[in-house]
Amino acid sequence: METLGNLLRELREQRKLLIREVAASLSLDQTLLSKIERDERKPTAEQLTSFCKFYKEATEEIQTAWLSDKILKELKDHKLAGKALDMAKSKLKNNPSTKKK
Repeated sequence: METLGNLLRELREQRKLLIREVAASLSLDQTLLSKIERDERKPTAEQLTSFCKFYKEATEEIQTAWLSDKILKELKDHKLAGKALDMAKSKLKNNPSTKKK
């Protein structure tokens, strides 16, 4: 299962970039970026936007990984998590504001 941190590390490594190069490009502290890539810290919404701009072709993948990490954090210890996810998926499917145009 791919986490946001793993995805960001893979994207950086595919481009043969050093962590310090990406950190400098995004105006992030190198230590913070390292922690994000190891899933020890979660990026803020602003940092997420910076990652999406930097890795343009992977924007949807980055946003999806970020959202799934947030959902997992909230639900991982609940025994009814699966049922809740099924219900939420049904609600999303039937919500006119989430339907693709």
